[in-house]
Amino acid sequence: MSPVDYHLHTRLCGHASGELEEYLEQAVRLGIREVGFSDHLPLYFLPPGKTIPDYAMGEEELPLYVEMVQNCARKFPLRVSLGIEADYVPGCEKKLAALLSRYPFDYVIGSVHFLDGWGFDNPAEMEEYSRRDLDRVYEEYFALVQQAALSGLFDIIAHPDLIKKFGFQPGLDLSPLYEETARAFRRAGVCAEVNSAGLRYPAGEIYPSLGLLKCFFKHGVPVTLGSDAHCPEQVGAGLPEALRLLREAGYREVTLFSARKRRILEIAGYCK
Repeated sequence: MSPVDYHLHTRLCGHASGELEEYLEQAVRLGIREVGFSDHLPLYFLPPGKTIPDYAMGEEELPLYVEMVQNCARKFPLRVSLGIEADYVPGCEKKLAALLSRYPFDYVIGSVHFLDGWGFDNPAEMEEYSRRDLDRVYEEYFALVQQAALSGLFDIIAHPDLIKKFGFQPGLDLSPLYEETARAFRRAGVCAEVNSAGLRYPAGEIYPSLGLLKCFFKHGVPVTLGSDAHCPEQVGAGLPEALRLLREAGYREVTLFSARKRRILEIAGYCK
């Protein structure tokens, strides 16, 4: 059982399946007390007319997404929050801020999926790893995650070490990068997402790793929970393991949101 799952997608993004009601039915079956939909924000950073197929909803669909979530929230015996996952792309902060300001989100998740246009977590672009210096890739990734946190645009930073998704590991000691990232999160006042989707990929572990999570705890960085579900069956998947990881790192509470204001929930009763 998990108290919350703040990272659910919808079919609008083009690479998820199922109806919102099916996601919520699964959450009720699992006894999850609060969920949040946080589908991919339209790709505001692309030039007009350019798209990435099956990656995010179109801008014309964003009002529909908001309406769908709000309508579902009235039908189920659990709290349903309106979130969004927005890619961070340097130089496009004003565009993003303007788009986010139009809707009553409970929280905004920031994520990094691109390094200079390379979709590093896309299986179709995985071969690019063999052409790059992995140490440099990790340094560039964490620098961008830190920049996203410090942008002031986000409440939560998603899957903070997503770069490990396909199991490619650098030779460098990651401890300094973890420390820099934790300090940046603390300075920015953002939450780190503990995301169980890494268990479903070659990485074979939760985002973030225990080492990074311990750094977050040491620096007083709050956390949230998300399964990154792209189908109803994935709702809550791996979150019991995520709760155990939180306890191992020292955490005793998670952070929830309403209208972008924080609430705290003790997790002692959920960690078995």
